[in-house]
Amino acid sequence: MSKKITPYKDSQLGKKEQVAKMFDTISTNYDGLNRVISFGIDVKWRKKVIELIGKNNPKKILDIATGTGDLAIMMASLQPDEIVGLDISAGMLEVGKEKIKEKNLSSLIDMVLGDSENIPFEDNYFDAITVSFGVRNFENLDKGLKEIYRVLKPGGTFVVLETAVPTKTPFKQGYQIHSKYILPLVGKLFSKDKTAYSYLSESANAFPFGEAFNNILEKNGFSSCNNLPVTFGVASIYTATKK
Repeated sequence: MSKKITPYKDSQLGKKEQVAKMFDTISTNYDGLNRVISFGIDVKWRKKVIELIGKNNPKKILDIATGTGDLAIMMASLQPDEIVGLDISAGMLEVGKEKIKEKNLSSLIDMVLGDSENIPFEDNYFDAITVSFGVRNFENLDKGLKEIYRVLKPGGTFVVLETAVPTKTPFKQGYQIHSKYILPLVGKLFSKDKTAYSYLSESANAFPFGEAFNNILEKNGFSSCNNLPVTFGVASIYTATKK
């Protein structure tokens, strides 16, 4: 990112702590608001992530920035031996644990409090690692990616789903209106945290998407880096492997 975007501009906390605080605050209504703001299209994007991850039949999967566990729960359909959902927000994890319990998946999915810069697993542990709408929240992007590379097995798959900025008319103009006005307005009306959805919009617009993010992945050791724009370019799915 060209500049550091944080949720609370006047806070003395680091970005990591601010992000955890923000998601703790909005955790109870995050799922509902997310469906409204994305018009439910994010579910379709996650299904594509599952399809890409499933090609190599992974047995151990790590979902970073798992939030309330949407992607982790969907990955249960791949029938792996172990799924770990990692997040820095205890509030989001608690919501996720309840969802997992309701679906009788507690024995398969383990929700862990932690962050991408210090993943509590040994080297070369996971067959596949995912991050959905979370890499832009990393305090130190390079450090987080290096740590992901460390715990991924050689030949393992890394898939990132992240927002992007459409470059073609009229989608570019429509995205700008949605992100600048609609998203923050909905957040202010229905969220306890009036700044949270403004941050999510600002951080999305500042994130290096497309080829720029592929270059960052390669710089941190990943190979076969590709990106697939989805829904007119409002998001991209990145795939990479560990050499």
